[in-house]
Amino acid sequence: MHAHHDPLAPAAPAIGFDDFLKVDIRVGTVIAVDAFPEARKPAWKLTIDFGPAIGTKRSSAQITRHYDAAALLGRQVAAVVNFPPRQIGKFMSEVLTLGFPDADGEVVLFAPDQAVPNGGRLF
Repeated sequence: MHAHHDPLAPAAPAIGFDDFLKVDIRVGTVIAVDAFPEARKPAWKLTIDFGPAIGTKRSSAQITRHYDAAALLGRQVAAVVNFPPRQIGKFMSEVLTLGFPDADGEVVLFAPDQAVPNGGRLF
């Protein structure tokens, strides 16, 4: 996850709908969770299945405060799938898993309230 933002900050500057469409946010199911002991901040390495069009992608997520491996396996998450990959130590994070900050700034994941097909795009 990138830098956490001030939850009390005003809305970002206005953008056009075309700008929103540039950000490709998809739903996927976590199919593997691996420890990331070398990360500077505690994190999991997630392998996420985004369905046949996008395929399986990996993500580093600083979500250890609220989620253990068992809680993550099989759950659906939302992620930006069209950022360039980021090298984090020896790990290549291919997608940005999305969440919201809790009162302490720790990540709470964002998920649909019903199961949906993997690869569906946020609109």
